[in-house]
Amino acid sequence: MIRSICKLPTTLAGQMAVNILSRSMAGQAPQKMEDYFKGKKFIVTGSCAGMGEKITERLVDLGSFVYAVVEKEEGAAKALPNTKQIFCDVSNWEDTYKKMYDIGPVHGLVNNAGVAVIEPFFDVTEHGWDKTLNINARALVRISQAVAKNMIDAGIKGSIVNISSTISTRAIPDHTTYCASKGAVNQITRTMAIELGKYGIRTNNVNPTVVLTRMGKIAWSDPEKSGPIMRRIPLGRFAETDDIANAVIFMLSDYSTMVNGTALVVDGGFLAG
Repeated sequence: MIRSICKLPTTLAGQMAVNILSRSMAGQAPQKMEDYFKGKKFIVTGSCAGMGEKITERLVDLGSFVYAVVEKEEGAAKALPNTKQIFCDVSNWEDTYKKMYDIGPVHGLVNNAGVAVIEPFFDVTEHGWDKTLNINARALVRISQAVAKNMIDAGIKGSIVNISSTISTRAIPDHTTYCASKGAVNQITRTMAIELGKYGIRTNNVNPTVVLTRMGKIAWSDPEKSGPIMRRIPLGRFAETDDIANAVIFMLSDYSTMVNGTALVVDGGFLAG
């Protein structure tokens, strides 16, 4: 058929190709992205506040069941309907793997748990370095190992979304350990995408600029600190938790089935200039 079309005049061949494609697509209305989430299961780490809390809420609203990973039971918010809280110190290598593996197969994972120890280069401490890298990078690997193993064993072509940052690629002062940890996340994501892709498992980043969580509003309230970054954002604002949740939902959904090993940057244009 294609060979025959190629022998026809260009205009006629083009019209025939369009007609053939149109017939083959007829009656195949795309599923709404929201429909994908109904009845599916997801894990969200760092789910008790900020971005993690918003992502969890959105998944539940879309009809999913969420395993909400929280560091400790003491002081934890009450679990939402259609969620189960998993109390886990993700810096514990062995305990983390066991608790994540025992959850069983899920359709997606959001590695959102993270810390930010703010230290200038000459003031970097062993404690600050170890804590930041352990939570932001090492724990992400350990959690993903358990979750991906369950996905593979169950034949689930799932999605893993790692929360990175724009300052994983553009450094700012006083964030040596945080920049290093998020740079590590970028490379871990790419490696996971290569190794897990053969199982149909996609791994991507969402890289936000400053996000106005409750803590973010406090940390960036000083115009002297926030001003230099704000001036580089063409849209003239920092991100809200909904902005990040929107990006994560897209990356988890079947609307991004050919997206693997990349970063969806949510920064209002910060990295464009």
